[in-house]
Amino acid sequence: MTARRLVDAVVPPLVFGALFVLLWEGVVRAFDLKPFFLPAPSAIARAFADNVELIWDATALSGGNALAGLVAGTVVGIAASFLLMRFNILNELATPLAVALNAIPIIVLVSVFNNMFSITSEVPRRLMVTLVVFFIVLVNVAKGLRQVRPTHLELLRSYAASPREVLVKARIPNALPHLFTALKIAAPTSVITAFVAEYFGGSQNGLGSRITSNVANSKNAVAWAYVVGACLLGLTFYLISVALESITTHRRGSAPGGA
Repeated sequence: MTARRLVDAVVPPLVFGALFVLLWEGVVRAFDLKPFFLPAPSAIARAFADNVELIWDATALSGGNALAGLVAGTVVGIAASFLLMRFNILNELATPLAVALNAIPIIVLVSVFNNMFSITSEVPRRLMVTLVVFFIVLVNVAKGLRQVRPTHLELLRSYAASPREVLVKARIPNALPHLFTALKIAAPTSVITAFVAEYFGGSQNGLGSRITSNVANSKNAVAWAYVVGACLLGLTFYLISVALESITTHRRGSAPGGA
């Protein structure tokens, strides 16, 4: 049954992707579109093969920044969500501040972070990813911790459950689906943030800077090859988050007393 679900989830996107690429190739050839306007998938594939080592190095750099920020943002977001649940005054103070900070454009925050560290440091990009992921995780996990069914709380309290037992047996299990929803959003978002942040300074070895430099040099097919690397990186992050959710759900379901 699990294999069937996996096939149903993977095959339709692959078929759609293949048809989209064929249509793209056909449009470029039929209308004789110039490479500087839109390169054909075949040209992008050749550029990817010719530059695979450089693309891998750039992907590894941007992926490392995205992963570091994703992990840090998730940990800090979870910790902050527990604090907001425990202390209402913090929730009232932090929510408007979180909304205000999240509305600040990336270019502003990255510029501030770049001024705080050396020009070759990767810390500003990791901080930017951490900040973006933090808000996604905070909002979703805090919602899961708070929105427990009243009947579940009443049942636990009728058994004289302590606040810690209510947290462990009701609030945390209820927050897990919200956490994985946040991770499925934050994982590809961390990749996007990591290479977008590269446009605004710092070392020029990541995906974002390579895309920009190749476009500036009219090497559009090579630039698109780096875009493919970014897409594969984001897809990998997303699939890992889905796999973690599947493993956790399976273990909870197979545990004694699980659903």
